[in-house]
Amino acid sequence: MPYLSNQRRLASLILKCGENRIWIDGQRQEEIVDAVTREDIRSLIKSGAIRRRSIRGTSRVRARRHAAEIAKGRHAGPGSRRGTPYSRVSGKARWMRRIRAQRDLLRTLRDEKKIPPAVYRRFYRQAKGGMFRSRAHLLLNLRLSGDLPAGGNP
Repeated sequence: MPYLSNQRRLASLILKCGENRIWIDGQRQEEIVDAVTREDIRSLIKSGAIRRRSIRGTSRVRARRHAAEIAKGRHAGPGSRRGTPYSRVSGKARWMRRIRAQRDLLRTLRDEKKIPPAVYRRFYRQAKGGMFRSRAHLLLNLRLSGDLPAGGNP
């Protein structure tokens, strides 16, 4: 194999890139060995015997695949979690989720005439005060107070 380091160096200066990015055609090596001036190298570049390789970047394929999995809800197990539960879902978001469910339940019970408006208003206020942990806790208190008959889902 001929010694082409000088031609590679000249080509890297002409093409404004590093020597490792210079591609030399293996079929035309004898022709390239004879090229000693910058003009010779330029003509070889024009003919396609010497080329600049493209920059090899970091592939984003794995990152895109991982992001797609995360969008589906994967990789969210206990080993991936950092921070407290309140730092992942704010206290306000938790409150909104809980109070909306409780208010929806109270509204449906009132609209279906399972509880009178006065009971609705009393329990609405208690829910607003944060008395109930969940819909189930609200239902339990309604049944214990005697305002909702026991058994079956409302």
